[in-house]
Amino acid sequence: MNTALNSDILLAERKDFKKRFWRMLIVIALQNVIVYGVNLLDNIMIGGYTELALQGVALVNQIQFLLQMLIGGASDGTIVLASRFWGEKNIEGIKKTAKVALRVALALAAVMFVFVFFFPSAALGILTDKPHVIAEGTRYMRIVCFSYFFFAGTQVLLGMLRSVETAWVGFMNSLAALCINGVLNYILIYGHFGAPELGAAGAAIATLTSRIVEFVIVVIYLAFFDKKLSLKAKDLLSFPIDREIFRKFIKAGLPVILSGGSWGIAQGMQTAILGRLTDSVISANSIATTVFSIMSVLLYGSATATSVMIGKTIGQWSEAGRDEASLLSEIKVRSRWLQARFLVLGVITGTALFLMKDIIINAYNILPETRELALLFMTVLSITVVGTSYQMPCLTGIVRGGGDTKFVLFNDIIFMWCIVLPSAFLAAFVLELHPVWIFFCLKSDQILKCFVAIFKVNRYKWVKKF
Repeated sequence: MNTALNSDILLAERKDFKKRFWRMLIVIALQNVIVYGVNLLDNIMIGGYTELALQGVALVNQIQFLLQMLIGGASDGTIVLASRFWGEKNIEGIKKTAKVALRVALALAAVMFVFVFFFPSAALGILTDKPHVIAEGTRYMRIVCFSYFFFAGTQVLLGMLRSVETAWVGFMNSLAALCINGVLNYILIYGHFGAPELGAAGAAIATLTSRIVEFVIVVIYLAFFDKKLSLKAKDLLSFPIDREIFRKFIKAGLPVILSGGSWGIAQGMQTAILGRLTDSVISANSIATTVFSIMSVLLYGSATATSVMIGKTIGQWSEAGRDEASLLSEIKVRSRWLQARFLVLGVITGTALFLMKDIIINAYNILPETRELALLFMTVLSITVVGTSYQMPCLTGIVRGGGDTKFVLFNDIIFMWCIVLPSAFLAAFVLELHPVWIFFCLKSDQILKCFVAIFKVNRYKWVKKF
């Protein structure tokens, strides 16, 4: 009777796990569609203005990508730790984690702001040696860098909300940002309704405004509508921070931040390699990667949802006082179910990207050479995305959510700095291959990491205590 009861409980918990996973995945994916939609909107509207403006903004976006990866690391570190507290029903632990993460994120934003505001030419000069592109990018960057602080606050607060399975707030504030960004882009880039024609600077003002609105929306929700956390301003702004929580955040979150930073710098290095080829390569890379980001929203949503649900599962087991052997047995069942879904999502995404690439390219006002390269780049991405779909949520979702954040860091460093960048450098400047082969080298880790993911995830050595 007892065994039957335990079996019924497990079946009910698995059903709840699957339902909550899909619900969170869909909401996060919709939010990501809008977030990347803002970038695509900037991309298309700037690309419709001049190709020079597109190139300048594309380079600045690579620098912003580094910031986004660092801040995203702080947000993901919050999720890793706070989702376990959520499973344990430890609300105070969640608040203290967010307090630490907010300070870390704002410090990172401040460092990046100082660098790009006071030394914009030096920052962009890392990515390209073309003065006209640097000059256009500087106009955009000197304005948009003020958005870094709002972005940092928003991402940490959304990470906290996601850890307690409140993901729809991110969707709503991103939807508002998309609308505001689109309207202001139309007015300020082209000078409609009597406004001055500002080009790239107009796009920067639109982005800054939308980031402020995003932050205000999430603060209003937490202050007046949230019932799970009952968060007060003093919970985040008071001193001192909890030393034990800080220690746990550093242990769980620092590898995630470093991984994000390493990835962001590596992406900048990739752009630097492509940025020293032709102007058409810069534009084609910007178009292809922006489109890919939108098409792969389900993959990134699955990684975040997985991290939350795995962390919560471990926390629930601890809160209920269940033994580690039964936890490991249940983790095996749930991780195998997740892995099968990751592969299906990858095949769907790759097929959709391949079939839609021509339609998307037609929206751009670009040179024939740029169009041809963008189509080739998207063809490569439609293949490698299947690997991304499996390895990325396995490693950053299952393994990281289980607490083994150091492994993901070391794995990313080895692949990016020992395989991807050296091979791309050789292809570009030694062998002088066609840009599509250089681009393939830059994306090759998405396939190679699958072998590591299969081995790591299915050994089940990644469940860690903090």
